[in-house]
Amino acid sequence: MKLFNQEITTLSSTFSTVRDIIRFMVSTFNEHQLYYGHGTTNAFDEAVYLTLETLHLPVDDLNPYWDAKLLPSEINALITVCKKRAIDKIPAPYITGKSYFMGYEFYVTNKVIIPRSFIAEIILNNGLDNYVSHPELIHNVLDLCTGNGSLAIIAADYFYESHVIASDIDKDALDVATTNIQKHGLGDRISVVSSDLFSQLNKYKNTFDLIITNPPYVDTQIMSTLPQEYLHEPHISLDGGVDGLLFIDNILKNARDYLTPFGILVVEMGNNQEELMSKYSKLNITWLDTSNNEGFVFIVAKKDLDEYYS
Repeated sequence: MKLFNQEITTLSSTFSTVRDIIRFMVSTFNEHQLYYGHGTTNAFDEAVYLTLETLHLPVDDLNPYWDAKLLPSEINALITVCKKRAIDKIPAPYITGKSYFMGYEFYVTNKVIIPRSFIAEIILNNGLDNYVSHPELIHNVLDLCTGNGSLAIIAADYFYESHVIASDIDKDALDVATTNIQKHGLGDRISVVSSDLFSQLNKYKNTFDLIITNPPYVDTQIMSTLPQEYLHEPHISLDGGVDGLLFIDNILKNARDYLTPFGILVVEMGNNQEELMSKYSKLNITWLDTSNNEGFVFIVAKKDLDEYYS
C-alpha cells in the first residue's frame, strides 16, 4: 500500500494529464503484482482500459487523449479506481461494469463470472465446421450454465436460424444474462430458463442440435491457490469438486437425452484433461484447437454418448 499512504487529495495535486495517471497506474499495478486474466494481459493495457472507461472515452484509441488535462474530480475518480484494482484486487470489468469479449460488449456484476471462454473463439473462428456443415442447420441450441449469457448471445448470432435456451441455476446470473440478451436485441431468439443442469429441461428432450457448456471445472486443489482476482467471482461458477469433473460427469451422462440424433456436445474444462481421459477412456472424445492449444475444449457426438452409456 506504499503508493496509497498519502491521502487521495494529496495524490491528486501531483497529476494533471491522462499521461500522468496512466503512468501512476502502471507503476502501482506492477508494485502490487496484479494478476491479469479478465480482458487484458499486462499493467499498461489494464491502466489504459480503466482510465478510458472511467473518463467515458472510446476504449479503442488512447492517442488523442495522452496529454488531455484532467479535472480534479476526474483525477479523484481515477485514483479511487486504481486503488480498487491494486489494493482490493477487484477485476477491472467489475469496476467498470463492462466486459469486452470477442468483439462484443457485455454488462457484468460480481454476481457472474467475467466472460472468457474458448468455446466463443471456436464458434466465431468456424471451429465447428467439421461437425456443422452450415450454420443454418443448427435450429436449437442449449447454453448450459450460461452465467452472464455471453455464449448464448454469440451462438445466437453465429447460428442465425437457431433458437437458444440459456439456462443456469443462479437467479442473479440469469438476471445479468437477461440484461445482456436484451442489450444485444436477441430477446426473441434466446429464452432464459432456471435449471440445475438438466433438471428443469425435460420438455426439451431430443431437441438440441448443439449443446455448449462452460461449467464450473476448477478442482479443489487449484481452488485453494487461485489469485485474489478470481476470488471476487462467484464460487458457484468456478468450483468443480475434488477432481474438477463434478458437473462434467453429470453433463456427459445426461446430455444424450437432450440431443437430436446428429447432435453434438461441446464442453470447456480446465487442466483436467488427464483425469477426464482416464475416467472416460472408452468414450470417443475429440479435443478442439484453441488459441493456446492446451486442449481445454472437447466435443462428443450424441451417437458416441449413446454407445458409451448403453
